[in-house]
Amino acid sequence: MNWAGKRIALIGPLPPPAGGIANQTLQLGELLRAEGLDVELVQVNAPYKPAWVRGVKGLRAGFRLVPYLLRLWAAAGRADLMHVMANSGWSWHLFAAPAVWVAALRGVPVVVNYRGGEAGDFLSRSARWVRPTLLRAGGVLVPSGFLHEIFARHGVATHIVPNVVDLARFKPASSRQGGAGAPHIVVARNLEPIYGISVALHAFARILAEYPQARLSVAGSGPQAGELERLAAQLDLGGHVCFTGRLDRDEMAGLYRDADVMLNPSRVDNTPNSVLEALASGVPVVSTAVGGVPYIVEDGRSALLVPRDDAAAMASAVTRLLRSPELRQQLVECGLREVRRYTWTAVRDTLFAGYTAAVQNGVAPVAVR
Repeated sequence: MNWAGKRIALIGPLPPPAGGIANQTLQLGELLRAEGLDVELVQVNAPYKPAWVRGVKGLRAGFRLVPYLLRLWAAAGRADLMHVMANSGWSWHLFAAPAVWVAALRGVPVVVNYRGGEAGDFLSRSARWVRPTLLRAGGVLVPSGFLHEIFARHGVATHIVPNVVDLARFKPASSRQGGAGAPHIVVARNLEPIYGISVALHAFARILAEYPQARLSVAGSGPQAGELERLAAQLDLGGHVCFTGRLDRDEMAGLYRDADVMLNPSRVDNTPNSVLEALASGVPVVSTAVGGVPYIVEDGRSALLVPRDDAAAMASAVTRLLRSPELRQQLVECGLREVRRYTWTAVRDTLFAGYTAAVQNGVAPVAVR
């Protein structure tokens, strides 16, 4: 099926804040338009109007939800297909599920593009509510074999469509050879408990004992910002740690080009774009072996994997890497090869096949009484 000229309603969050699913939504819209599709973005995290509503819990959900549903209904009336970027928890119930049901009510084919490393726990708790909605969709797209297996356990078939990495933006530095005695280490995750930033700080304290000129950049924002800054002070990390705040895509690309190692200390994960972007930037990765991470990198070949919540193991992996130029070069070269599977050229036909299957599957009618 030729998708050029078709109208797609793309439902999902947009930056700010930049990162994760918001960046993927923005990037997908750009890529689809470049392929000649007519894309209408329906933003689930649109700014509150009036702005003061943001500070009023309970009230703010309604002020965002009602305009969202109106935009959703209108967009469905103009679309040949709806593509819903979905996540676990309240995001699913408030934004993704309504989009699927609106599509069904309006007779529009819909694909659910499900993301998030917490899917296993979420489906275990809420499958009886989530599964009927998923079965209304013409297809469920997931970015990894990890989520494919989780959904299969709950009787939901999925179509694997990997994340896309922009290799024109995320690319190796032209001349950087490594920080030698003053390595620059980068963490690029939200400042939330599930991403284990505190573990990275404890690991960095150990690294600093061996490499006293080392520095750490923590790129992200979130509710743990103050707590993590206090922990850095307690660990006497001083001027060695920089909390950059949330960076946009170009700023992140620049940070990677100045990095010697990327740490991913997450406790829960799916297919972290930060890992893929680091690989594309020629930066060796040390990550926890959680969720979908072992599905995208192989320990000792394209990354070094360690147990979650183990600061000593993480520090040991980093120092091992810093001591061995041969290991570093191996990880960089293998990572650059692996990440080619995540280019738009490699992914586009798989995505369009998912779209075509959704149209062929048709729309399940909704009984109205």
